[in-house]
Amino acid sequence: MKELDPHNLNRRNVMKMLAVGSTAGLLGLFDSKKVMADTYETPSYQKGLAPVKIKSVRAIGCAPGGPNLVVVRVDTTEPGLYGIGCATFNQRATLVVAAVNTYLNEFCVGKDVDNIEDMWQSCYVSSYWRNGPVLNNALSGLDEALWDIKGKRAGMPVYQLLGGKSRFAVPVYVHADGRTPEAVADNVQKFIAEGNRYVRIQQGLYGATQLATAPDFKDAGFGMPRDGFMDQREYLKSLPPLFKTVRERCGDEVELLHDMHERIEPMDAINTIKKLEDYRPFFIEDPFSPENMEWFKQLRMTTSVPIAMGELFNNINEFKLPMVNQMFDYIRCHVSQIGGITPAVKVARLGEWFNIKTIWHGPSDTSPVGHAANCHMSLAIWNFGLLELGGGNFGPNIKEVFSGSPTVNKGYMNVSDTPGLGVDINETAAAKFPMRNSVSGWTVRKRDGTIIRP
Repeated sequence: MKELDPHNLNRRNVMKMLAVGSTAGLLGLFDSKKVMADTYETPSYQKGLAPVKIKSVRAIGCAPGGPNLVVVRVDTTEPGLYGIGCATFNQRATLVVAAVNTYLNEFCVGKDVDNIEDMWQSCYVSSYWRNGPVLNNALSGLDEALWDIKGKRAGMPVYQLLGGKSRFAVPVYVHADGRTPEAVADNVQKFIAEGNRYVRIQQGLYGATQLATAPDFKDAGFGMPRDGFMDQREYLKSLPPLFKTVRERCGDEVELLHDMHERIEPMDAINTIKKLEDYRPFFIEDPFSPENMEWFKQLRMTTSVPIAMGELFNNINEFKLPMVNQMFDYIRCHVSQIGGITPAVKVARLGEWFNIKTIWHGPSDTSPVGHAANCHMSLAIWNFGLLELGGGNFGPNIKEVFSGSPTVNKGYMNVSDTPGLGVDINETAAAKFPMRNSVSGWTVRKRDGTIIRP
Protein backbone atom coordinates (compact mmCIF):
# COMPACT_ATOMS: atom_id res chain seq x y z
CA MET A 1 0.00 0.00 0.00
CA LYS A 2 1.33 3.45 -0.92
CA GLU A 3 2.26 5.56 2.10
CA LEU A 4 0.46 8.88 2.56
CA ASP A 5 2.56 12.00 2.17
CA PRO A 6 1.46 14.41 4.95
CA HIS A 7 2.69 17.38 2.87
CA ASN A 8 0.20 16.48 0.09
CA LEU A 9 -2.82 16.28 2.39
CA ASN A 10 -5.14 19.23 2.04
CA ARG A 11 -8.31 20.04 3.92
CA ARG A 12 -10.60 18.60 1.22
CA ASN A 13 -8.77 15.20 1.15
CA VAL A 14 -8.88 14.97 4.91
CA MET A 15 -12.64 15.57 4.95
CA LYS A 16 -13.16 12.88 2.25
CA MET A 17 -11.19 10.32 4.25
CA LEU A 18 -13.12 11.09 7.42
CA ALA A 19 -16.43 10.80 5.61
CA VAL A 20 -15.55 7.44 4.04
CA GLY A 21 -14.29 6.11 7.36
CA SER A 22 -17.38 7.21 9.22
CA THR A 23 -19.70 5.69 6.63
CA ALA A 24 -17.80 2.38 6.61
CA GLY A 25 -17.89 2.32 10.38
CA LEU A 26 -21.63 2.86 10.51
CA LEU A 27 -22.21 0.19 7.86
CA GLY A 28 -19.96 -2.18 9.76
CA LEU A 29 -22.02 -1.62 12.91
CA PHE A 30 -25.48 -1.79 11.38
CA ASP A 31 -25.27 -3.60 8.04
CA SER A 32 -22.02 -5.57 7.70
CA LYS A 33 -23.70 -8.24 5.58
CA LYS A 34 -24.73 -5.62 3.01
CA VAL A 35 -21.17 -4.32 2.83
CA MET A 36 -19.84 -7.83 2.22
CA ALA A 37 -22.45 -8.45 -0.46
CA ASP A 38 -21.72 -5.13 -2.19
CA THR A 39 -17.98 -5.72 -2.21
CA TYR A 40 -18.13 -9.43 -3.21
CA GLU A 41 -16.74 -10.04 -6.65
CA THR A 42 -18.01 -13.02 -8.67
CA PRO A 43 -15.16 -15.49 -9.29
CA SER A 44 -13.90 -15.49 -12.85
CA TYR A 45 -14.87 -19.12 -13.39
CA GLN A 46 -18.52 -18.23 -12.73
CA LYS A 47 -18.74 -15.11 -14.86
CA GLY A 48 -19.22 -16.94 -18.15
CA LEU A 49 -22.21 -19.06 -17.09
CA ALA A 50 -25.36 -18.06 -15.31
CA PRO A 51 -26.18 -20.14 -12.21
CA VAL A 52 -28.42 -23.14 -12.90
CA LYS A 53 -30.39 -25.08 -10.30
CA ILE A 54 -31.92 -28.53 -10.28
CA LYS A 55 -35.63 -28.38 -11.08
CA SER A 56 -36.52 -32.09 -10.84
CA VAL A 57 -34.97 -35.54 -10.65
CA ARG A 58 -36.84 -38.62 -11.85
CA ALA A 59 -36.23 -42.19 -12.94
CA ILE A 60 -37.14 -43.73 -16.30
CA GLY A 61 -37.39 -47.52 -16.43
CA CYS A 62 -37.53 -49.68 -19.56
CA ALA A 63 -36.41 -53.03 -20.94
CA PRO A 64 -35.85 -52.68 -24.71
CA GLY A 65 -33.12 -55.31 -24.85
CA GLY A 66 -34.45 -57.74 -22.24
CA PRO A 67 -32.80 -56.68 -18.97
CA ASN A 68 -34.35 -53.88 -16.92
CA LEU A 69 -32.62 -50.54 -17.48
CA VAL A 70 -33.02 -47.48 -15.25
CA VAL A 71 -32.00 -43.98 -16.33
CA VAL A 72 -32.17 -40.85 -14.18
CA ARG A 73 -33.16 -37.57 -15.80
CA VAL A 74 -32.21 -34.28 -14.13
CA ASP A 75 -34.07 -31.20 -15.39
CA THR A 76 -32.78 -27.72 -14.64
CA THR A 77 -34.01 -24.16 -14.33
CA GLU A 78 -32.44 -23.38 -17.70
CA PRO A 79 -35.08 -24.18 -20.35
CA GLY A 80 -34.15 -27.21 -22.42
CA LEU A 81 -31.11 -28.14 -20.34
CA TYR A 82 -31.18 -31.59 -18.78
CA GLY A 83 -28.92 -34.57 -18.26
CA ILE A 84 -29.31 -38.34 -18.01
CA GLY A 85 -27.31 -40.98 -16.14
CA CYS A 86 -27.33 -44.76 -15.72
CA ALA A 87 -28.85 -46.16 -12.52
CA THR A 88 -29.41 -49.72 -13.71
CA PHE A 89 -29.69 -52.47 -11.11
CA ASN A 90 -31.50 -55.12 -13.16
CA GLN A 91 -32.32 -57.42 -10.25
CA ARG A 92 -33.88 -54.67 -8.07
CA ALA A 93 -34.81 -52.07 -10.67
CA THR A 94 -38.13 -50.97 -9.16
CA LEU A 95 -36.41 -50.22 -5.86
CA VAL A 96 -33.97 -47.88 -7.60
CA VAL A 97 -36.89 -46.11 -9.29
CA ALA A 98 -38.57 -45.64 -5.90
CA ALA A 99 -35.35 -44.35 -4.31
CA VAL A 100 -34.94 -41.75 -7.06
CA ASN A 101 -38.53 -40.56 -7.29
CA THR A 102 -39.35 -40.66 -3.58
CA TYR A 103 -36.14 -39.43 -1.96
CA LEU A 104 -33.58 -38.14 -4.43
CA ASN A 105 -35.88 -35.66 -6.13
CA GLU A 106 -36.83 -33.91 -2.91
CA PHE A 107 -33.20 -33.87 -1.75
CA CYS A 108 -31.83 -32.32 -4.93
CA VAL A 109 -34.35 -29.71 -6.05
CA GLY A 110 -32.93 -26.19 -5.82
CA LYS A 111 -29.29 -27.24 -5.66
CA ASP A 112 -26.53 -26.01 -7.98
CA VAL A 113 -25.92 -28.35 -10.93
CA ASP A 114 -22.24 -27.39 -11.10
CA ASN A 115 -21.19 -28.66 -7.68
CA ILE A 116 -20.98 -32.36 -8.55
CA GLU A 117 -18.56 -33.37 -5.79
CA ASP A 118 -20.59 -31.64 -3.11
CA MET A 119 -23.78 -33.19 -4.45
CA TRP A 120 -22.24 -36.66 -4.49
CA GLN A 121 -20.91 -36.40 -0.94
CA SER A 122 -24.13 -34.97 0.49
CA CYS A 123 -26.32 -37.58 -1.21
CA TYR A 124 -23.96 -40.35 -0.14
CA VAL A 125 -24.42 -39.60 3.55
CA SER A 126 -28.02 -38.34 3.39
CA SER A 127 -29.48 -41.74 4.31
CA TYR A 128 -26.85 -42.24 7.05
CA TRP A 129 -26.53 -45.96 6.20
CA ARG A 130 -24.82 -46.25 2.85
CA ASN A 131 -22.91 -48.41 0.33
CA GLY A 132 -25.86 -50.53 -0.76
CA PRO A 133 -26.37 -51.23 -4.47
CA VAL A 134 -29.87 -49.69 -4.58
CA LEU A 135 -28.87 -46.28 -3.22
CA ASN A 136 -25.52 -46.31 -5.02
CA ASN A 137 -27.22 -46.90 -8.36
CA ALA A 138 -29.67 -44.08 -7.68
CA LEU A 139 -26.70 -41.86 -6.82
CA SER A 140 -24.93 -42.96 -10.00
CA GLY A 141 -27.88 -41.86 -12.13
CA LEU A 142 -27.76 -38.42 -10.53
CA ASP A 143 -23.97 -38.16 -10.76
CA GLU A 144 -23.74 -39.12 -14.43
CA ALA A 145 -26.63 -36.79 -15.29
CA LEU A 146 -24.77 -33.90 -13.66
CA TRP A 147 -21.64 -34.71 -15.68
CA ASP A 148 -23.86 -34.80 -18.78
CA ILE A 149 -25.19 -31.33 -17.89
CA LYS A 150 -21.72 -29.96 -17.16
CA GLY A 151 -20.51 -31.14 -20.56
CA LYS A 152 -23.47 -29.51 -22.26
CA ARG A 153 -22.86 -26.24 -20.40
CA ALA A 154 -19.18 -26.31 -21.33
CA GLY A 155 -19.86 -27.35 -24.93
CA MET A 156 -17.57 -30.37 -24.50
CA PRO A 157 -17.89 -34.16 -24.37
CA VAL A 158 -17.30 -35.52 -20.88
CA TYR A 159 -13.95 -37.08 -21.78
CA GLN A 160 -12.63 -33.57 -22.42
CA LEU A 161 -13.67 -32.53 -18.91
CA LEU A 162 -11.66 -35.50 -17.58
CA GLY A 163 -8.46 -34.39 -19.33
CA GLY A 164 -8.97 -35.24 -22.99
CA LYS A 165 -8.16 -38.37 -24.97
CA SER A 166 -5.35 -40.74 -24.07
CA ARG A 167 -6.20 -42.98 -27.06
CA PHE A 168 -8.11 -42.63 -30.32
CA ALA A 169 -10.75 -45.24 -29.32
CA VAL A 170 -11.39 -47.87 -26.67
CA PRO A 171 -10.57 -51.57 -27.27
CA VAL A 172 -13.38 -53.86 -26.08
CA TYR A 173 -13.73 -57.51 -25.31
CA VAL A 174 -16.69 -59.60 -26.42
CA HIS A 175 -18.25 -62.81 -25.11
CA ALA A 176 -17.97 -66.18 -26.88
CA ASP A 177 -19.69 -69.23 -25.44
CA GLY A 178 -20.89 -72.64 -26.52
CA ARG A 179 -21.84 -76.01 -25.08
CA THR A 180 -18.54 -77.60 -26.17
CA PRO A 181 -14.97 -76.31 -26.56
CA GLU A 182 -15.30 -76.71 -30.32
CA ALA A 183 -18.47 -74.58 -30.38
CA VAL A 184 -16.71 -71.89 -28.33
CA ALA A 185 -13.77 -71.93 -30.76
CA ASP A 186 -16.16 -71.49 -33.70
CA ASN A 187 -17.62 -68.37 -32.08
CA VAL A 188 -14.18 -66.99 -31.26
CA GLN A 189 -13.21 -67.31 -34.92
CA LYS A 190 -16.32 -65.35 -35.91
CA PHE A 191 -15.37 -62.53 -33.55
CA ILE A 192 -11.80 -62.50 -34.86
CA ALA A 193 -13.15 -62.18 -38.40
CA GLU A 194 -15.06 -59.07 -37.26
CA GLY A 195 -11.83 -57.45 -36.08
CA ASN A 196 -11.97 -58.33 -32.36
CA ARG A 197 -8.70 -59.07 -30.58
CA TYR A 198 -10.03 -59.76 -27.07
CA VAL A 199 -12.57 -62.51 -26.44
CA ARG A 200 -13.93 -63.96 -23.23
CA ILE A 201 -14.53 -67.70 -23.47
CA GLN A 202 -17.14 -69.54 -21.40
CA GLN A 203 -18.43 -73.07 -21.92
CA GLY A 204 -22.11 -72.37 -21.42
CA LEU A 205 -23.30 -70.39 -18.42
CA TYR A 206 -21.02 -69.37 -15.54
CA GLY A 207 -19.62 -72.52 -13.96
CA ALA A 208 -20.52 -74.61 -17.04
CA THR A 209 -23.79 -75.60 -15.36
CA GLN A 210 -24.83 -77.64 -18.41
CA LEU A 211 -22.16 -80.20 -17.41
CA ALA A 212 -23.86 -80.85 -14.08
CA THR A 213 -26.18 -83.86 -13.78
CA ALA A 214 -28.24 -85.59 -11.08
CA PRO A 215 -28.72 -82.87 -8.45
CA ASP A 216 -29.42 -84.79 -5.27
CA PHE A 217 -31.06 -81.82 -3.58
CA LYS A 218 -33.84 -81.82 -6.17
CA ASP A 219 -34.50 -85.52 -5.67
CA ALA A 220 -34.84 -84.74 -1.96
CA GLY A 221 -37.29 -81.91 -2.62
CA PHE A 222 -34.91 -79.30 -1.22
CA GLY A 223 -35.00 -75.73 -2.51
CA MET A 224 -37.13 -74.60 -5.45
CA PRO A 225 -37.59 -76.36 -8.80
CA ARG A 226 -36.12 -73.32 -10.61
CA ASP A 227 -32.87 -73.36 -8.56
CA GLY A 228 -29.73 -73.95 -10.58
CA PHE A 229 -27.18 -76.72 -10.03
CA MET A 230 -23.42 -76.56 -10.55
CA ASP A 231 -20.99 -79.44 -10.37
CA GLN A 232 -17.82 -77.62 -9.31
CA ARG A 233 -15.56 -80.58 -10.10
CA GLU A 234 -16.85 -80.93 -13.67
CA TYR A 235 -16.40 -77.21 -14.22
CA LEU A 236 -12.79 -77.30 -13.02
CA LYS A 237 -12.02 -80.25 -15.27
CA SER A 238 -13.46 -78.44 -18.28
CA LEU A 239 -11.25 -75.36 -18.16
CA PRO A 240 -7.86 -76.67 -19.41
CA PRO A 241 -9.44 -78.46 -22.42
CA LEU A 242 -11.46 -75.34 -23.22
CA PHE A 243 -8.37 -73.12 -23.32
CA LYS A 244 -6.35 -75.75 -25.17
CA THR A 245 -8.96 -76.20 -27.91
CA VAL A 246 -9.53 -72.48 -28.48
CA ARG A 247 -5.81 -71.65 -28.44
CA GLU A 248 -5.02 -74.41 -30.95
CA ARG A 249 -7.91 -73.50 -33.23
CA CYS A 250 -7.63 -69.72 -33.05
CA GLY A 251 -3.91 -69.13 -32.68
CA ASP A 252 -1.79 -67.07 -30.31
CA GLU A 253 -2.71 -63.59 -31.54
CA VAL A 254 -6.14 -63.44 -29.95
CA GLU A 255 -6.30 -62.59 -26.25
CA LEU A 256 -8.42 -65.04 -24.25
CA LEU A 257 -10.23 -64.17 -21.03
CA HIS A 258 -12.37 -66.19 -18.62
CA ASP A 259 -14.72 -65.39 -15.72
CA MET A 260 -14.80 -67.86 -12.81
CA HIS A 261 -17.52 -65.76 -11.18
CA GLU A 262 -16.47 -66.69 -7.64
CA ARG A 263 -18.22 -70.08 -7.89
CA ILE A 264 -15.48 -72.41 -6.67
CA GLU A 265 -13.42 -72.89 -3.53
CA PRO A 266 -10.36 -70.64 -3.23
CA MET A 267 -7.77 -73.45 -3.28
CA ASP A 268 -9.44 -75.03 -6.32
CA ALA A 269 -9.30 -71.67 -8.10
CA ILE A 270 -5.59 -71.31 -7.32
CA ASN A 271 -4.71 -74.80 -8.57
CA THR A 272 -6.78 -74.43 -11.75
CA ILE A 273 -5.41 -71.00 -12.69
CA LYS A 274 -1.90 -72.43 -12.36
CA LYS A 275 -2.81 -75.13 -14.91
CA LEU A 276 -3.90 -72.45 -17.42
CA GLU A 277 -0.56 -70.63 -17.56
CA ASP A 278 0.59 -72.37 -20.76
CA TYR A 279 -2.42 -70.94 -22.61
CA ARG A 280 -1.53 -67.37 -21.63
CA PRO A 281 -4.88 -65.98 -20.43
CA PHE A 282 -5.18 -62.21 -20.73
CA PHE A 283 -6.90 -62.40 -17.36
CA ILE A 284 -8.96 -64.67 -15.15
CA GLU A 285 -11.82 -62.81 -13.52
CA ASP A 286 -13.23 -63.12 -10.00
CA PRO A 287 -11.48 -66.26 -8.74
CA PHE A 288 -12.70 -65.44 -5.21
CA SER A 289 -15.78 -63.81 -3.76
CA PRO A 290 -15.37 -60.49 -1.89
CA GLU A 291 -15.62 -62.47 1.35
CA ASN A 292 -12.40 -64.33 0.48
CA MET A 293 -9.97 -61.51 -0.29
CA GLU A 294 -7.28 -62.92 2.02
CA TRP A 295 -6.66 -65.74 -0.47
CA PHE A 296 -5.17 -63.34 -3.03
CA LYS A 297 -1.81 -63.39 -1.28
CA GLN A 298 -1.45 -67.12 -1.89
CA LEU A 299 -2.74 -66.81 -5.45
CA ARG A 300 -0.13 -64.19 -6.29
CA MET A 301 2.64 -66.37 -4.87
CA THR A 302 1.46 -69.32 -6.97
CA THR A 303 0.82 -67.99 -10.46
CA SER A 304 1.69 -65.14 -12.80
CA VAL A 305 -1.68 -65.21 -14.62
CA PRO A 306 -3.21 -61.69 -14.55
CA ILE A 307 -6.29 -61.33 -12.36
CA ALA A 308 -9.34 -59.06 -12.67
CA MET A 309 -11.51 -58.33 -9.65
CA GLY A 310 -14.07 -55.95 -8.21
CA GLU A 311 -17.48 -56.01 -9.90
CA LEU A 312 -19.22 -56.89 -6.62
CA PHE A 313 -17.56 -54.11 -4.63
CA ASN A 314 -20.02 -51.46 -3.43
CA ASN A 315 -17.64 -48.99 -1.80
CA ILE A 316 -14.60 -47.42 -3.45
CA ASN A 317 -12.68 -48.05 -0.23
CA GLU A 318 -12.91 -51.79 -0.94
CA PHE A 319 -10.38 -51.20 -3.72
CA LYS A 320 -7.87 -49.35 -1.58
CA LEU A 321 -5.84 -52.02 0.22
CA PRO A 322 -6.11 -54.64 -2.57
CA MET A 323 -4.60 -52.12 -4.99
CA VAL A 324 -1.94 -50.95 -2.55
CA ASN A 325 -0.95 -54.61 -2.10
CA GLN A 326 -1.29 -55.30 -5.86
CA MET A 327 -3.61 -58.23 -5.32
CA PHE A 328 -4.99 -57.99 -8.85
CA ASP A 329 -4.09 -56.44 -12.20
CA TYR A 330 -7.40 -55.07 -13.47
CA ILE A 331 -10.16 -53.07 -11.81
CA ARG A 332 -13.46 -54.78 -12.67
CA CYS A 333 -15.66 -52.05 -11.28
CA HIS A 334 -19.38 -51.75 -12.04
CA VAL A 335 -19.57 -47.97 -12.25
CA SER A 336 -23.22 -47.50 -11.28
CA GLN A 337 -22.75 -49.95 -8.40
CA ILE A 338 -20.28 -47.62 -6.66
CA GLY A 339 -22.08 -44.36 -7.45
CA GLY A 340 -21.12 -43.12 -10.91
CA ILE A 341 -18.32 -41.29 -12.68
CA THR A 342 -17.15 -39.26 -9.68
CA PRO A 343 -16.04 -42.23 -7.52
CA ALA A 344 -14.96 -44.35 -10.51
CA VAL A 345 -12.43 -41.77 -11.63
CA LYS A 346 -10.99 -41.74 -8.09
CA VAL A 347 -10.57 -45.53 -8.20
CA ALA A 348 -8.88 -45.26 -11.59
CA ARG A 349 -6.46 -42.55 -10.44
CA LEU A 350 -5.48 -44.64 -7.41
CA GLY A 351 -4.81 -47.61 -9.68
CA GLU A 352 -2.34 -45.59 -11.74
CA TRP A 353 0.03 -45.39 -8.75
CA PHE A 354 0.22 -49.21 -8.61
CA ASN A 355 0.10 -50.06 -12.34
CA ILE A 356 -3.41 -51.48 -12.00
CA LYS A 357 -5.59 -50.86 -15.04
CA THR A 358 -9.30 -50.39 -15.55
CA ILE A 359 -11.72 -52.80 -17.20
CA TRP A 360 -15.10 -51.33 -16.32
CA HIS A 361 -17.86 -53.89 -15.98
CA GLY A 362 -20.13 -53.62 -19.04
CA PRO A 363 -22.63 -56.50 -19.14
CA SER A 364 -25.85 -56.59 -21.17
CA ASP A 365 -27.75 -55.06 -18.25
CA THR A 366 -25.89 -51.76 -18.64
CA SER A 367 -27.78 -48.99 -20.40
CA PRO A 368 -26.20 -47.20 -23.39
CA VAL A 369 -25.83 -44.23 -21.03
CA GLY A 370 -23.74 -46.41 -18.73
CA HIS A 371 -21.68 -47.74 -21.64
CA ALA A 372 -21.09 -44.15 -22.77
CA ALA A 373 -19.92 -43.16 -19.29
CA ASN A 374 -17.54 -46.14 -19.29
CA CYS A 375 -16.22 -45.14 -22.69
CA HIS A 376 -15.69 -41.46 -21.80
CA MET A 377 -13.63 -42.42 -18.75
CA SER A 378 -11.72 -45.06 -20.72
CA LEU A 379 -10.77 -42.52 -23.37
CA ALA A 380 -9.35 -40.15 -20.76
CA ILE A 381 -7.61 -42.19 -18.07
CA TRP A 382 -4.04 -43.28 -18.72
CA ASN A 383 -4.12 -46.60 -16.87
CA PHE A 384 -6.78 -48.12 -19.09
CA GLY A 385 -6.73 -51.85 -19.75
CA LEU A 386 -9.82 -52.86 -21.71
CA LEU A 387 -13.60 -52.37 -21.77
CA GLU A 388 -16.32 -55.00 -21.62
CA LEU A 389 -19.06 -55.08 -24.23
CA GLY A 390 -21.46 -57.67 -22.89
CA GLY A 391 -24.32 -58.75 -25.12
CA GLY A 392 -22.63 -57.60 -28.33
CA ASN A 393 -23.51 -54.40 -30.15
CA PHE A 394 -26.67 -52.39 -29.44
CA GLY A 395 -29.76 -53.95 -31.03
CA PRO A 396 -32.61 -52.18 -32.89
CA ASN A 397 -34.88 -51.83 -29.84
CA ILE A 398 -32.03 -50.28 -27.85
CA LYS A 399 -31.30 -47.83 -30.65
CA GLU A 400 -34.99 -46.90 -30.90
CA VAL A 401 -35.01 -45.89 -27.24
CA PHE A 402 -31.48 -44.48 -26.91
CA SER A 403 -30.11 -42.15 -29.55
CA GLY A 404 -26.41 -41.37 -29.68
CA SER A 405 -25.35 -44.75 -28.26
CA PRO A 406 -21.61 -45.52 -28.47
CA THR A 407 -20.46 -47.08 -31.72
CA VAL A 408 -18.43 -50.28 -32.01
CA ASN A 409 -16.26 -51.10 -35.02
CA LYS A 410 -13.51 -53.69 -35.46
CA GLY A 411 -13.04 -54.23 -31.75
CA TYR A 412 -13.14 -50.56 -30.72
CA MET A 413 -15.83 -48.51 -28.97
CA ASN A 414 -16.14 -44.78 -29.43
CA VAL A 415 -18.45 -41.92 -28.51
CA SER A 416 -19.36 -38.83 -30.47
CA ASP A 417 -18.05 -35.34 -29.78
CA THR A 418 -21.54 -34.22 -28.77
CA PRO A 419 -21.37 -32.17 -25.56
CA GLY A 420 -22.05 -34.21 -22.42
CA LEU A 421 -22.31 -37.99 -22.53
CA GLY A 422 -23.80 -37.84 -26.02
CA VAL A 423 -26.75 -40.17 -25.37
CA ASP A 424 -30.43 -39.26 -25.11
CA ILE A 425 -33.57 -41.27 -24.31
CA ASN A 426 -36.88 -41.28 -26.19
CA GLU A 427 -39.42 -41.67 -23.41
CA THR A 428 -42.26 -42.44 -25.80
CA ALA A 429 -40.28 -45.34 -27.26
CA ALA A 430 -39.13 -46.43 -23.78
CA ALA A 431 -42.77 -46.78 -22.68
CA LYS A 432 -43.21 -49.51 -25.31
CA PHE A 433 -40.75 -51.70 -23.38
CA PRO A 434 -41.84 -51.71 -19.71
CA MET A 435 -39.67 -53.23 -17.02
CA ARG A 436 -40.50 -56.69 -15.68
CA ASN A 437 -40.22 -57.99 -12.17
CA SER A 438 -38.79 -61.49 -12.35
CA VAL A 439 -37.15 -63.86 -9.92
CA SER A 440 -33.37 -63.57 -9.99
CA GLY A 441 -31.47 -66.41 -11.64
CA TRP A 442 -28.55 -66.25 -9.23
CA THR A 443 -29.73 -69.10 -6.94
CA VAL A 444 -27.27 -71.89 -7.72
CA ARG A 445 -26.63 -74.86 -5.44
CA LYS A 446 -24.12 -77.66 -4.90
CA ARG A 447 -25.21 -81.27 -5.16
CA ASP A 448 -26.34 -81.34 -1.52
CA GLY A 449 -28.25 -78.08 -1.88
CA THR A 450 -25.71 -75.66 -0.37
CA ILE A 451 -25.94 -72.20 -1.92
CA ILE A 452 -22.99 -71.19 -4.13
CA ARG A 453 -22.08 -67.52 -3.86
CA PRO A 454 -21.75 -65.85 -7.26
